[in-house]
This record gives sequence, structure tokens and C-alpha cells, in this order.
Amino acid sequence: MRRVKGNSLGYLGNSNVKRDGVEQSFSEDEVKEYARCMSDPAYFIENYMKVIHPDHGLVPFKPYRYQKKMFKHFNDNRFSIILACRQSGKSISSVGYILWYALFHPEKTVAILANKGATAREMLSRLTLALENIPFFLQPGCRALNKGNIEFSNNSEIVATATSTSSIRGLSINLLFLDEFAFVERANKFYESTYPVITAGKTTKVIITSTMNGIGNMFYNLWEGAIHGSNGFKPFRVDWWDVPGRDEEWKRETIANTSQLQFNQEFGNTALGLSGTLIAADKLIALASRDPVEYNSDVGLRFYEKPQEGHQYIMAVDTGQGRGQDYSAFSVIDVTTRPFRQVCTLRNNMISPLLFPDIVVQVAMLYNEALLVIENNDVGQVVCNGVYYDHEYENTFVESSVRRGGVGLGMNKKTKRIGCSNLKDLIEMGKLEVYDAETIIELTCFSEKGSSYEATEGNHDDMVMTLVIFSWFASSEAFGDFFDADLDFKNMLYAERSKEIENDLIPAGFFPTSDPVLDGYAELVQQRQEWDAL
Repeated sequence: MRRVKGNSLGYLGNSNVKRDGVEQSFSEDEVKEYARCMSDPAYFIENYMKVIHPDHGLVPFKPYRYQKKMFKHFNDNRFSIILACRQSGKSISSVGYILWYALFHPEKTVAILANKGATAREMLSRLTLALENIPFFLQPGCRALNKGNIEFSNNSEIVATATSTSSIRGLSINLLFLDEFAFVERANKFYESTYPVITAGKTTKVIITSTMNGIGNMFYNLWEGAIHGSNGFKPFRVDWWDVPGRDEEWKRETIANTSQLQFNQEFGNTALGLSGTLIAADKLIALASRDPVEYNSDVGLRFYEKPQEGHQYIMAVDTGQGRGQDYSAFSVIDVTTRPFRQVCTLRNNMISPLLFPDIVVQVAMLYNEALLVIENNDVGQVVCNGVYYDHEYENTFVESSVRRGGVGLGMNKKTKRIGCSNLKDLIEMGKLEVYDAETIIELTCFSEKGSSYEATEGNHDDMVMTLVIFSWFASSEAFGDFFDADLDFKNMLYAERSKEIENDLIPAGFFPTSDPVLDGYAELVQQRQEWDAL
């Protein structure tokens, strides 16, 4: 291919970057080549992009098979989220796609945001290096080129900055690229302030890439939502074995030089978890959502199992203000089966507390007149009164028949503590199956704060609280009264814990004489006392 080159045509003396205003004549072959590059980012990147290799210097970039699939994934989807192991080439692949996008799409603005400004600028420098090695006939011309942005003659622009709530405020963005998003501080606040910018256009693309950094952060939530289909992002995963040259021998050597834990974090795409989540990280990761068999998008109602004749159900209800903040939510639990199963959910932050009782009663009637356990704090009392008095739905839990506001469950420190403790046992012992993706995502963000548990900053816990309400009720005396159940819930959980402790203890023939051997029995006695006190 011909390359027109010279200081008079270069940008500010850089003979490798075509300046603005240079007229370019094309041969017939160049026209065909330009058209092919425009239509196929993988072809353009493989044939015209160069990178710095640590051993061989400046070399053509030859993408691996999974990287070519990644380019197609970027191109085919509006919202892409990439989970990739370390040193897998996700960043340089993204650089190649961004360069292709800006060169061949006029009047587009691309924003490169990373957890640190220096990282974003380093990506822009790699993009500049790639640009300097692109033939002039593929370059649109350059109006500005510095450490923070590149502006092309086709009115497309690339800006690079650190991720913050004000990074791209006021800009009209066509492609937003977020690098190592799992490591961005206050990512929730950034996402809340940025999303309106994204939705200003109907074709705006978003590409988010990162390695895993525990659970509960914004990247993990978006990734889990993409996996479970509860958001608009399309997931793409790069594992260590996808990278040529990485085999079992490489894995053994890497673990030997570091540790299994470090390998899992850096290369295993493993969410090691945030400390303090109510549910143990390994149990959270094992939770698997289901696609609903029916979904009503108008109210956010999801059916995972339709009502079955002869089955008994509990609907646990948590009420929000209906002003776009906290959610009104409920979970319908099948208590006929063992384990218990979450069979229907609702999550909506726009439903008025005055209208919420209508939906609650309709669904409760559908599920064989399910028993309603409604949290009655604040606006929850409005729902309790609407259900019990206005709709005259008698199969409602009444905490006190003599006290004003006795319909429903008053959530206080004690009831929440008991509910959280029971919920932990139910899920970790496999006694409650959770199918709803939104509930699972909320569980990953439900962490210890002081002496209680609540959603981490920027997240919600309304679906989790429906399970806390159910878990409290399932251990109360009222559970047996309503269902004539032979099941003693507290003794069931106690027996499970007792069995676990006994299995963990050293066999009697090997007992040492030191006191620590009795710790397991001391713990068992303490737990028995705590259960009896509930």
C-alpha cells in the first residue's frame, strides 16, 4: 500500500500522523482496502495495528482467537461487560477497537475512563502509537493530539481521564470505555451520575472490562446481572486457558511462584468476596438464578413456579416509598417443599403504597391464598391496613390483636437479628433455594455494618429483607400455628449445626489433653442457649 509521508503532511512535525486538511488521493486498491477495514474491525486490527512487545519491540498485533471474538462482541452489542484474567490482552484489544471506531465513524466521541488518570492516559498513549503506524490513506487527519485527547478531522474525538462523578458530565458520548471497573472507588456514584449521559442517545455503546475484585462492588453486580439476564449488558469472559501458551504446567508453575489464593484472584476470575457479607462468599457464588417462566415488566413481577394445587405459600412483603428510591418488594416462598423455594418475586420502586396492596392481594390469592407477612414499619403500615382492612384479606400475620398497628411484623433490631441469623443458616445449609437474580445480586451486597447487616453504599437490600422477614417468621411459633406443621424449625437448624460441629471434631481416640478440644462442644452449648432464647 502507498503511504504518503512527509513533515509537511504530518501533525506538528510528527510525520507518522496525518494533519488536518491534507487531501488524500486513493488508488482503486486503497478504496477496496478502506472499505474492508471499515466493515471489519478484526481485519483492520490484525493487518494494520502495531504494539510494543516486551521482548521484540514494535511488532504487528496478531490477535488471538478469543480477541477476534471480543471485537465482534463489542460491535454486535450496545452494552458489553468483559471479565478477563490478568495479562490476557483485554486492554490492548480495547485500544484496537476504539481506534477502529474513531477512524471509521465520523462525529463520534469516545471516552476512555480508568480507575486512575495515569492508566487512562497510558491507554491513550498506546492508541497514539497504534495511530502512528497506520497508513495515511486510513487516517482521517488529526486536529489535536496530546496526553488527554485526540481529535480527528472527521469530527470524532477520544478523551482519556480518571473515573469520577464529573469525568464526562456535559459531554455527548457515543462510546464509553471503562477499564478495571472493579477497582474504581465509589463506582456506584460514578455509574449513577454517568448513566444519564449514556442514555441520552439510543446507540451509545458501553464497554466495561475488569478482572474480578471480590463481590458486592459495582462491576460484580453488573457482571452477575449480565449473567442472569437482569440487565442490558452482554457478558464476555476470558479465562486463563484461553490465552495461548497457558496450560496446566504454566498453572502449576505460577501457583508455585505465588499461591493458590493469588492465582484464583489474578487468573481464575474468582470472586473471593468482601469480608462481612451475611452469606459466606462460597455459598453466594454457588447460588444460581433461573429465568422466570413468566415476567410482567409493567410491575416487575416474576414467576419462577406457578401455583401448585395443595401447596402452601408464604408471601413476605417489604414496602418502599414509591418515589424511585427504595423498592417495594415481595417473595413468595413454597413451604410445602423441602428445601423451601422462592417461586415468585416483585421488585418495583415506583409503586405507590396505596396501590401496592392491590397487587399483593391478587398474587397472594393466586398462590392458594398465601399467608402474608408484611413489614409494618413506616409506610408498611399503609400496606398492612390496605390488605387487612380494605381488602379484608384474613390470611395475614397479625403480631398483636390488641395493640394499634399490630397487623404485620414490626421490624426492630431483635427481629432483624433473628431473621438474618436464620436466613444465613437456611441458605448456607441448603434449606432455602433462591431463584431470583435481583435477590442473589442483593445478597452479595448485604454486609455487616456495626451490629447489623444492610446493603453496601449505592446498593439496595429490599429483596433480601423479604427473605429476612420470611426467615424470622419460619422460626416463630406462629409458623406451626398457621400451617399445623410438625416441623420444629429451630430444632431443625440446631440439629444441622450440631451435626456439622460433631463432624469437625477430632475423633475421641485422638483427643489431646488441652482445653481447645472442648471448644466445639462449648460452641454447641452456647448455640443451644441462643436458639432457646429466640
